[in-house]
Amino acid sequence: MQSKTCIIFALLLLFSFFFTNHASSPPPPSAPSNPQTVCSYTPFPYFCRSTLPNNRSATIHDYCRYSVHHSLSMTNNFLSLVNRYLRRPFAFTESTIRALQDCQTLASLSRDFLSNTIQSIGSTTTLQSSQADYMQTLLSATLTNYQTCLDGLKETTSSSSVSSAFLAPLTNGSMSYSVSLALFLHGWGHYRQSRRSLSELNSDKSFGWGRRLLQQIGNNNAKVNQMVVVDPNGNGTFTTISDAVAAAPNNTAAGKGYFMIYVVAGVYEEYVTIASNKKYIMLVGDGINQTIITGNRSVVDGWTTFNSATFAVTGQGFVGMNITIRNTAGAVKHQAVAVRNGADLSTFYNCSFEGYQDTLYTHSLRQFYKQCDVYGTVDFIFGNAAVVFQNCNLYPRLPMQGQFNAITAQGRTDINQNTGTSIQNCNIMAAPDLASSNGTTKTYLGRPWKEYSRTVYMQSFLGSLIDPAGWTPWSGDFALSTLYYAEYDNSGPGSDTTSRVTWPGYHVINAADAANFTVANFILGDNWLPQTGVTYTSGLL
Repeated sequence: MQSKTCIIFALLLLFSFFFTNHASSPPPPSAPSNPQTVCSYTPFPYFCRSTLPNNRSATIHDYCRYSVHHSLSMTNNFLSLVNRYLRRPFAFTESTIRALQDCQTLASLSRDFLSNTIQSIGSTTTLQSSQADYMQTLLSATLTNYQTCLDGLKETTSSSSVSSAFLAPLTNGSMSYSVSLALFLHGWGHYRQSRRSLSELNSDKSFGWGRRLLQQIGNNNAKVNQMVVVDPNGNGTFTTISDAVAAAPNNTAAGKGYFMIYVVAGVYEEYVTIASNKKYIMLVGDGINQTIITGNRSVVDGWTTFNSATFAVTGQGFVGMNITIRNTAGAVKHQAVAVRNGADLSTFYNCSFEGYQDTLYTHSLRQFYKQCDVYGTVDFIFGNAAVVFQNCNLYPRLPMQGQFNAITAQGRTDINQNTGTSIQNCNIMAAPDLASSNGTTKTYLGRPWKEYSRTVYMQSFLGSLIDPAGWTPWSGDFALSTLYYAEYDNSGPGSDTTSRVTWPGYHVINAADAANFTVANFILGDNWLPQTGVTYTSGLL
């Protein structure tokens, strides 16, 4: 994230912030209204009015459907534009081509998310609460996908022709997605799942593992439909992880059982991608530092942050366990991702993620991490998922001279996105290289990558490495009044909040507020985590 900036894209962001406007509450969803009224409740009223039909009165449900259709049309047009540019790769640098390929992937995902939303809200004014949450998650992710495309072009593109061609569609796409999300929440938001009370949340939901390996893999709670073995020595079904993933069935439905890939101990030098059509894959190794997946792509070597990942997953329902995933590019190569996760309802258990800057990219949708180790330096847990870390160890490492450590850089760009990073019952301690250094490196809980950055630390142990201020700015006073950073019931020498930042968006919260960021409430984990077989705590400890 510490990369060169393109002026034209900076102007785009300023343009977006300038027109942001949030209002109180809309009329009842069933009441006929007009675009003037409905659009006043969106972040971009003028753009909203320019896209909605203005010659008749309609309900907010009708306007939302129209807006989502408009967003889908814009996405298809944008995807066509990207495809046209990619058909003449000789005209661009390799890094620009990679950024455009990212935009192609992200726009395709957004097209699927919007189509899914249209299908769900097409002829109904009511939704089940879990479905309403899912629609908000998908619409939130379309905004994240747009922002990731923009960030990649900013990192790599020096061509004015590319900047000019993509300025208008990126600007309009962002506003269209934001309007669709706002109208959806005003139309169907009251169907979103009600938050469970504090008394209901004070319980542990443990779904334990019984037998070793195969019993651990196919425990009493996780249903395995098929299993293959990866062994580089040729004693399994496949010799590479990528070949095993390719063999998995496409678009497995929820509840049909996992496609289990058991990866025996060894070092796997390969870049693994689990695409969106490879759903409900369970990847199990022999343990941390036993089964190791490793790569070394970085921004310095011409990759975008998005496609620098050693391991990337977008397939819904993914479960990974007992594996170490590394990016060995080193601090000198700046952004270099070990894991990029954009898979809804995904889980990592007993895994280790190792890198320096940008180690773990929690990109989008709903995620859960249990008993995992994360090593890094600058912004080493970043992204815009709705994610909970539970019983994990976060290890800041020794950065390059002159750098500081920021554990999180959360990327929420819109006030209506249901995203953020929740860190519960974790240990934040110095990695060995940092612990044995001269002690001059500053380490912070996080900094605001985007305008509505949201991160909560609760019931965790904060070591003495944490700077008394706790948090650090991104640039000047950017996002200090719009972010939401909070701490609750933490312990350890770094948990003293007496000298914390005094930003408007920083809070020391109580148990009732903290309950909003639990597994049950923040990612609705009680609905989907039991089938993974992974233990978790539903509420507060």
